[in-house]
Amino acid sequence: MHNIQFEYRSTVEELIMPEYGRNVQDLVRHCKDIEDPRYRQSFAESIVDLMQIMTPYNKNLDEHRKKLWHHFFRIAKYDIEVIPPAGVNPNKEDDMLRPAKVIYPPNNERFRHYGNYVNSLITKALELDDEVKQKEFAMLIGSFMKMAFRTWNKDHHITDEIVKKDLATMSKGKLILDPDVVLDTQNSNSHRTQKRPPILTKNKNNQKNKNKNRMKKSNSSMNQKRY
Repeated sequence: MHNIQFEYRSTVEELIMPEYGRNVQDLVRHCKDIEDPRYRQSFAESIVDLMQIMTPYNKNLDEHRKKLWHHFFRIAKYDIEVIPPAGVNPNKEDDMLRPAKVIYPPNNERFRHYGNYVNSLITKALELDDEVKQKEFAMLIGSFMKMAFRTWNKDHHITDEIVKKDLATMSKGKLILDPDVVLDTQNSNSHRTQKRPPILTKNKNNQKNKNKNRMKKSNSSMNQKRY
């Protein structure tokens, strides 16, 4: 009987870049063992061509080609005697660099229904030295808060008193609106019912008049035939 040997994934080398598959990794490993430098260079370029065929969705050919060479050297663990194209300098230190972590703004769970942009507006308002401009800016912030709440919470009702109280809390008591101030959401036009253009109504009436005139003519012609 023939001895059948199975190759299990748990016993083979771990894939360095899984998106290219094990066959590409085996080809790169075979390329490292080629002794002829010319044939090794040609074989490496063929592997990069294969990697390019496997990723046809990239439109920028030149930049994508450089990226593939970086991936080739990464799969080879940067231990292969192959000359990359001009302008490509793959090394482990540069390829392993990670972008800086994006710092997300602090989230206020209590007033998140107004959006995080309101906090920036309140900070700008507190930086104003002119009290009149600061008060007018606070009114705009209150109107924006009311509009934002109505936009994302259409099933809930909110009053000006609630918005004023929340604005005072978010500004730590520094932006206080008068009780008689009415917050304008500037969104009243969206609740108006749209009317049909007068042109359609006019055309419809003209059609009715034409039909009536046709009926009158047909009736008069029938009466003439009788007599």
